[in-house]
Amino acid sequence: MKQGKICLPDYEGGSIVNLMSSIAQSFGAKIVYPPLRLLPSEELKKSRNIALIILDGIGFEYLNKKSNKYFLKQNLEHKITSVFPPTTTSAIPTFLTGTAPQQHAFTGWFTYLKEIGVVSKILPFSARIGGPPFSKYGFNINEAFNQKSFSEKIKAKSFLISPKELTNSDFTILTSKDSKVLGYKSLKGFFRKIKKAVKSKEKNKRKYIYAYWPGFDSLSHEYGVGSKKTEEHFEEIDKRLKEFVESIKNTDTTILITSDHGFINASKNKEISLKDHPKLKDCLTLPLCGEARTAYCYVHPSKAMEFEKYIKTKLNKFCYLYKSEELIKKNFFGLYTPNPKLFDRIGDYALLFKEDYIIDNGLDIKKKKKEKFIIGHHGGISKEEMYVPLIILKTPATFK
Repeated sequence: MKQGKICLPDYEGGSIVNLMSSIAQSFGAKIVYPPLRLLPSEELKKSRNIALIILDGIGFEYLNKKSNKYFLKQNLEHKITSVFPPTTTSAIPTFLTGTAPQQHAFTGWFTYLKEIGVVSKILPFSARIGGPPFSKYGFNINEAFNQKSFSEKIKAKSFLISPKELTNSDFTILTSKDSKVLGYKSLKGFFRKIKKAVKSKEKNKRKYIYAYWPGFDSLSHEYGVGSKKTEEHFEEIDKRLKEFVESIKNTDTTILITSDHGFINASKNKEISLKDHPKLKDCLTLPLCGEARTAYCYVHPSKAMEFEKYIKTKLNKFCYLYKSEELIKKNFFGLYTPNPKLFDRIGDYALLFKEDYIIDNGLDIKKKKKEKFIIGHHGGISKEEMYVPLIILKTPATFK
């Protein structure tokens, strides 16, 4: 749904959460969120195989502007919303659990874990400043993430296809229960693994295949959306995807292609630095958490009024200010009863950045090499970040 220039998730039936509900229902599982309006579970039940392909970072607005010469654009018919914030850290747990951030409580790349008193890089499950995963110190990820995996909920033979370097991560192990995990090292290998899963012999059992490709996202962060490198990579994805779909004809498969978020490009002169706002920084009890486009602020109680006044007078042009609990009440993170952990992970206030503004994280660590400016960003409330494509292909496919 839209609120002026603010683009929010449509959890009532138009988001990636609802997509997962449609898939779950087609496999005999009951999920609290309603199914996707445009994809009834009865339609999916007709297919022996359901393959969900996540192309990280390819947003609807980006894809919709592409030439019709591309296979992805030729088959683009639907747009849905991501979750809030629209970022890998919040959306991928949604794909892997079938729940919204309201329930899984993964709310941004930098997440404060009250359980151990540390600001983390939540998906690697390690400290913000680096080091080994917390599991090496005896802290179990189950204590931070208390949702069942999607594969545990459905009645199907499940496959999870992920970059090889991530297959043994704490997060992958937790969210791949009851799944056969297949790792890959290249884009060619990615589609080869999906094909292997589709064509595997499973007697009297339908198959669900989840496949994740991060390459476009990585290049967009470093070089920006629309750069030569990202465009070349998009063309490679498009070519290999078409070849893959052709290769699995007559396998009774529905292929669902979507993404976790879209992108905007930022520039250095649109970055708000806390070094330029020492009075604001003095109000904080932790460095900013979340994302550069959605920042969670942990504010000293005695300085709450000072903090609010500063944002409203000095930064009002650049961001919206919310009390964090207000975001929960307004259903930014999802519907229904929130995970109790959610309240601790979104701070006291949230700054949602307008246009293409971003903010640094306020963490003062001197590094040997100067950190490179990140051009591509997501996690904000623009249509470019929030809307993702949904492409539905049924084999045999019709090629244009």
